[in-house]
Amino acid sequence: MATSGGNYRNGTHKSSMKVDRSLSLNSNPKPSVKSKSLPSSGPRRNSTGSLAGGAAKDDAGVPGRVRVAVRLRPRNAEELVADADFADCVELQPELKRLKLRKNNWDSDTYEFDEVLTEFASQKRVYEVVAKPVVESVLDGYNGTIMAYGQTGTGKTYTLGRLGEEDTAARGIMVRAMEDILADVSFETDSVSVSYLQLYMETIQDLLDPANDNIPIVEDPKTGDVSVPGASLVKIRDQQSFLELLRLGEAHRFAANTKLNTESSRSHAILMVQVKRAVKERDSAFSSENGISSQMKTLKPPIVRKGKLFVVDLAGSERIDKSGSEGHTLDEAKSINLSLSALGKCINALAENSAHVPVRDSKLTRLLKDSFGGTARTSLVITIGPSPRHRGETASTIMFGQRAMKVENMLKLKEEFDYKSLSRRLDIQLDKLIAEHERQQKAFEDEIERINIEAQNRISEFERNHADALEKERLKYQKDYMESIKKLEEQLVKNQQKNGSEKVPVGLKDDDSALTSNTKSSKLSAVEEVAELKKLLQKESLLRKAAEEEVNNLKSQIAQWKRSEASGNSEILKLRKILADEASQKEKLEGEIGILQSQLLQLSFDADETRRRLDRGGSGKVPGGLESLMSQVKHHQQDSGTGGTGEKASIAKLFEQVGLQKILSLLEAEDSDVRIHAVKVVANLAAEEMNQEKIVQAGGLTSLLMLLRSSEDETIHRVAAGAIANLAMNETNQELIMSQGGIGLLSMTAANAEDPQTLRMVAGAIANLCGNDKLQMKLRDEGGIKALLGMVRCRHPDVLAQVARGIANFAKCESRASTQGTKTGRSLLIEDGALSWIVQNANNEASPIRRHIELALCHLSQHEANAKDMISGGALWELVRISRDCAREDIRTLAHRTLTSSPTFQAEMRRLRIDY
Repeated sequence: MATSGGNYRNGTHKSSMKVDRSLSLNSNPKPSVKSKSLPSSGPRRNSTGSLAGGAAKDDAGVPGRVRVAVRLRPRNAEELVADADFADCVELQPELKRLKLRKNNWDSDTYEFDEVLTEFASQKRVYEVVAKPVVESVLDGYNGTIMAYGQTGTGKTYTLGRLGEEDTAARGIMVRAMEDILADVSFETDSVSVSYLQLYMETIQDLLDPANDNIPIVEDPKTGDVSVPGASLVKIRDQQSFLELLRLGEAHRFAANTKLNTESSRSHAILMVQVKRAVKERDSAFSSENGISSQMKTLKPPIVRKGKLFVVDLAGSERIDKSGSEGHTLDEAKSINLSLSALGKCINALAENSAHVPVRDSKLTRLLKDSFGGTARTSLVITIGPSPRHRGETASTIMFGQRAMKVENMLKLKEEFDYKSLSRRLDIQLDKLIAEHERQQKAFEDEIERINIEAQNRISEFERNHADALEKERLKYQKDYMESIKKLEEQLVKNQQKNGSEKVPVGLKDDDSALTSNTKSSKLSAVEEVAELKKLLQKESLLRKAAEEEVNNLKSQIAQWKRSEASGNSEILKLRKILADEASQKEKLEGEIGILQSQLLQLSFDADETRRRLDRGGSGKVPGGLESLMSQVKHHQQDSGTGGTGEKASIAKLFEQVGLQKILSLLEAEDSDVRIHAVKVVANLAAEEMNQEKIVQAGGLTSLLMLLRSSEDETIHRVAAGAIANLAMNETNQELIMSQGGIGLLSMTAANAEDPQTLRMVAGAIANLCGNDKLQMKLRDEGGIKALLGMVRCRHPDVLAQVARGIANFAKCESRASTQGTKTGRSLLIEDGALSWIVQNANNEASPIRRHIELALCHLSQHEANAKDMISGGALWELVRISRDCAREDIRTLAHRTLTSSPTFQAEMRRLRIDY
């Protein structure tokens, strides 16, 4: 790890002078002056060469010159003694932003920069002047680069990469930039991701994953953009996790002891920060420039801005005669100087408006293609020392900065439509509309049911009341009639008795006049009774007519109720028709959403093609071996008289000199730290195929399995599982792992682990075992499939990718066995309940997960015994989608062949009227 020289090495120096004047990096450029002021360099209107390519671009951009600041390191302890009688070779004039480089005691050259920072300038001052405007541009959606250049030991790493753990005021540009970024973003809509690389001996290596030591550079043939898709990309949510990543990266960076610097960086370090931010519609320049807002009134995708920040800590240039480099350190110095020379040639060509810029002379210039002459806002800080002994190197650094100030960039806003976010938002809105529609439909049906029940109850009650009223009237009239008859009978009996008592006795004188009188009175009485009876009958008739009218009224009311019921039924039919129309509209909308989703999948194909390379296990390179073995290694080196004094022994050299048996014996050490380092060494050795057979023969596999069984340390579990995953790539080792109960131990480790990295290692080991045809039944019987499915609880994309790979391997072996006739019946995956998870993740956003799941579905569908279960589980629809929309042609062809050859799938597609 490179550190600055002098007072910068052990912490920040105390400032005795504070400069309050600051320079905005958007201010007008100042010309460089050598004895006389030179004219200011204007925009290069006719320039055809740039690190970003020579082709002219139609996109409009904002001109932005490379800004250059110079920082002076104070004298270190060696210079205070050796140069005590000599004055500094430079004189700074920060108020004039000038620097004087002394030729001798009476003559000097004068140069102007955008900012001149004295040896007393604080880290905060350096950040605000050099880096903060670039960070603000990245947050606004532009690309930005912050780079440090200078002789070795002049404070580049101190300026950029100081963590400030002991003194917060000493924090460097990397830490302060991430603080500002995290303070400005909202994690509900934004994301921040980090990669940390080093360019060592013209190879790009991942500082966060040292096993990834040869990352290729990929250039987009259409846009010319340069990327490194093989690098680890870690999402950052807080400052502490970022500091841990920086510590991890610095621990893996190459450094060496030279005469000029005790910890001289031997590689160029590049920190890449990707900021993705959602933009409100009124803030978007993308939609207004392309005239899309008027066409997307009802369905407009959100817009995101993607800014990239490059923080580049260049290795220091050095002269071999001064640094004293020899052996491998000399080769490193040559590689560093060659890459810096290539960068200087490119900047010279850009400064002189040359038609050809030699970008491809070095991987460094290819990585910085967008930083000089491209679309990024670039800020360069050159670091120099005061010693007159290094005046030549100081002059070279100053001239590099002067030429860089003439480079003009065209800043461009990085905006694009977020179709995936639109698709998710439309899905949510559709679900809400469907739920609201179902709720309203249920409420309407409940209301109709309530009205029907209420109408039926009222009709039944009215009919019952009417029947009771008729019965009461009938009984009343019957009673009145019987009473009237009874009265008439009693009256008739009285009249008869009266007439009998008035008869003439025998022997009396017949009196004609009296008889006549009695007869007349009897007739009058009968006439009166008849008249009274007629009146009663008339009254009875009137009452009957009234009752009939009441009955007619009740019948008319019943008819009216029936008409109301008929009207209600017609209204119900109308509402049902409306519901049917809404259902058809819903189906139409779902069809449109399906078409849109397929289009979105096609549009995002390029982004989904890039996938992260799966780690093969291990948690990083072991620094140089264990303490107990290092003494043996050093003693062996002293005896043989070979090896550099400051160079650490590699693991391979440790393996050769110390011996595998001694390393394996430390796996049983009582000290947990010793066991951890030992298992890391074994894991790194197991990553090489030539070492695997030796490790197994020496009992290393048995020791690793024993660690899984006996140890409770999470780190040991993680590294041991990674080593077992590496060994499980060999078919012979796979059978040994199974015979020694390895799948049971891995399943137990997965059940107890919570760390995603541990689960990823375990899942990778089981996934390798799933690819062995001979171990299918045994692996399933010992719980391997259920252990894989249990790890999906983690939801980490790397873990899910390994689970999907294992399921795909298992399904492929089953498909091969079914084709050969050695297996019949349903898939073991389906029997263990894996089909539902497979269908749910068949269209996962992560490309590795989706690719393995699509392969698993295709392999499962090739066996006809699985067809019914796949249809009932919804897998048929995913197979149809894969055959039409999958990005890989071989998977599309496999899905198409399966659908066309399966009678069960063909019959189901005809039933569902799927046009295929």
